[in-house]
Amino acid sequence: MAADLELLVPDFKSRVLALLARCRARGVEMRPYNAVRSPLEQARLWRQSRSIEEIGRHSAELQARGAPFLAGCLRRAGAQNGDRVTDAPPGLSWHQWGEAVDCFWLVDAQAEWSSRRLVHGQNGYRVYADEARALGLHAGGHWQAFKDWPHVQRPAEGSPLRTMSMAEIDAAMARCFGP
Repeated sequence: MAADLELLVPDFKSRVLALLARCRARGVEMRPYNAVRSPLEQARLWRQSRSIEEIGRHSAELQARGAPFLAGCLRRAGAQNGDRVTDAPPGLSWHQWGEAVDCFWLVDAQAEWSSRRLVHGQNGYRVYADEARALGLHAGGHWQAFKDWPHVQRPAEGSPLRTMSMAEIDAAMARCFGP
């Protein structure tokens, strides 16, 4: 599945295209697979590997902080299984704001997910993260706590909560993605 880069914020989109070109110039093909995603899609990813109690607590916390739309997304996402892929609940990922993209490394026409494998002496995710940094972007592979090698975002802030209140985030998400 290819990501629709047209939905990205224009400045970020141009940097992503430059990033992909710089990686190609170094012999690394990175393929975008996820760009803008709805709060409901984010809720599905966040719910993976989390207990029903954790989900209930977080939903109640969102509701109490003035985010009924996002709390509803978390409830509507339903049961999810799988490995933990994100620590960002709905509304708090830059994907919902058009300022994040996930890419996989393409090796011999196959998706390669290893951040350790070397091909011609280099790892595609490490090249990708270094080139992102050179373009003023922030790569998940450089994060200290939760390494997210496919992820690149424009804002330095790890979460929109650093610049907006939960209620403001909820209102913006409801305007963009609501019924």
